[in-house]
Order: sequence, then structure tokens, then C-alpha cells
Amino acid sequence: MKNEFTAIIEQDGEWYIAYCPEIPGANGQGKTSEEARENLAEAIVLILTDRREEGLRGVPPEAIRETVTIP
Repeated sequence: MKNEFTAIIEQDGEWYIAYCPEIPGANGQGKTSEEARENLAEAIVLILTDRREEGLRGVPPEAIRETVTIP
């Protein structure tokens, strides 16, 4: 498993709209499907970064923190 997510891209008039069903709230748009996909990727990074920071708030300093890697 890698850091791969599904991008759903639809054309809406002159714009392309992209969203990721696995990451609620992750959306992108652009004049091309590639631009919409790139904007979606940026939104995914921002959302996951925010969720990580939010999730770690309030963790007791004496708690053990380890990294889990999924192959």
C-alpha cells in the first residue's frame, strides 16, 4: 500500500472538478483535468497534515510515540 488515493474528475462547463472519496473535504478544480488533479493533491496534503497535527494535540508527553510503516 502506498500513499495513493482515488481522484474523481468531472468536467463542469469550462472547468474540471476533482474530489477524493477517501478524504472527505478534499476537492480541487482547474481549467484542465491535470490542473484539477494537482489542486486535489495539494488539498489532500493539507487535510492530512492538519488531521495529523490535530490528532497529536493533547497526547501526554510521557506517551510512547513510534512510526508505523505500511508496506
